[in-house]
Amino acid sequence: MWLAMIALILWAVSYAALCWAKPFAPCRKCHGIGQIERFGKPRMCPRCHDEKLRLRVGRRMHNAWRRTHQAGTRS
Repeated sequence: MWLAMIALILWAVSYAALCWAKPFAPCRKCHGIGQIERFGKPRMCPRCHDEKLRLRVGRRMHNAWRRTHQAGTRS
C-alpha cells in the first residue's frame, strides 16, 4: 500500500516536471506527422490541424487553474 502511494507521488511529480519543461507533445492522432491518410490520400490531421503538436493534459489543467486563480484575485 505504501509502495503504491510512493510510486503515485513520484509519478505525479515527474509528470508535473515534464509538463513544466516540455508543455507540448506530439499529436496522438497523427503521431507528430501532421497528416493522416484517408481514402488513400494524405489529409491534414483534424486534431492538430497540421501543427504536429498538442498541449499536454497536465499543462492544460495547470493553465485553467492559473486563469481561474488570476480571475478570482484581481483587484
